[in-house]
Amino acid sequence: MRPPYLLLDVDGVLIPFPDADGSTPATHARHDVVPTGRCTDNPVTVWLDPAHGPMLMDVISTGLITPVWCTSWRQNATTLIGPLLGLPPLPYIDLPRPQITTSHTNGYLWKRDHVDAWLDDAPAVWIDDDFTSRDHAWAAERTTRGAATLLIQPDPRVGLQAEHVAEARAWAGRLLAVRTGATAAPGGTEAA
Repeated sequence: MRPPYLLLDVDGVLIPFPDADGSTPATHARHDVVPTGRCTDNPVTVWLDPAHGPMLMDVISTGLITPVWCTSWRQNATTLIGPLLGLPPLPYIDLPRPQITTSHTNGYLWKRDHVDAWLDDAPAVWIDDDFTSRDHAWAAERTTRGAATLLIQPDPRVGLQAEHVAEARAWAGRLLAVRTGATAAPGGTEAA
């Protein structure tokens, strides 16, 4: 039985958006990265929390989820962002580069149709800062038809928090328990 996917966004989740005064959380360290196709003399500055890597590795190492990047950073999430956090190479959803001026052109997150097609009927927990009520309705509908789906939406100015990862882990543990008919013990592992 394949574990559910953990779909992970970058901007607003691992890289917080600055406050009105341009500040970022004190927990985050500055890094200059050069995405694919960009000149080396024109890097992009990103702010990452070094605690995110161990926090994500803790849940990844349980085997309860299969992590996948779901971000407009595409392969750059694997080659640039992940290594700065100490993450192993993770697969990514090869999202298109849409010509849009808003992330909700149809009233929901632009990634959703691509994610829905990529997932097919696989269960998933998706962490992104940009969901709308229509995305939450989509997740509820997927769950009703047997494709368990949980959306976790961090505050984009703060980003991923320990409670978000704990929620994903607990959800995956409960899903495993339901699938196997076992009772999940605290921490997301099966009880004997």
